[in-house]
Amino acid sequence: MTQWIVDWGLPMAVCLVLLYVFAARAESPSSVYQVFTLILAPEHVLMWLASLVGWLLVPAIIGGFAGHVIAERISRVKSISTNTLFQRRTLRQRLRLPGLIDDLGAYFHGTHARQDFVDTWVRVAHRNDWVKAQDHWEVFVRDTMSTQQYAHLDRHECLRQAQNTGKLALGFTARAGLCLVCERRR
Repeated sequence: MTQWIVDWGLPMAVCLVLLYVFAARAESPSSVYQVFTLILAPEHVLMWLASLVGWLLVPAIIGGFAGHVIAERISRVKSISTNTLFQRRTLRQRLRLPGLIDDLGAYFHGTHARQDFVDTWVRVAHRNDWVKAQDHWEVFVRDTMSTQQYAHLDRHECLRQAQNTGKLALGFTARAGLCLVCERRR
């Protein structure tokens, strides 16, 4: 792979940089970018060349990114043993309705641990914004459930363990006034 990058990638990158520089001298750097990304129609000969390169390169980059995401997803599934992946669910597991992520409002009058969690998560980390705290709680639990560590679990056990992990992790960071989801979204 590195040999291909040296043989083809570096000369192509040099050509793209030269094309960009000369086209930017003829027009403006922003118009070259807009023609390259197919936002504007080209007007100059060098701009037509930039447009052609953009027409060929932009779908290739998007396709390469999509291929990488799909390959990563497949490799995660392949890392789970087939005994676990294709394990047959019992009749009780099939008939049981899917679980729901806990509503934080119910924690307000719950056990001391739940009250402590909701107090730090809502009051400290989200400055009493209940809607935002509930949304970020659901995002964290959903993302935790999608990880490889929970893939082998039954859906109800997965939800239970993801919520317990969320209470531990988010409760710890909430005491410092931080929300992991807020930090990621910045």
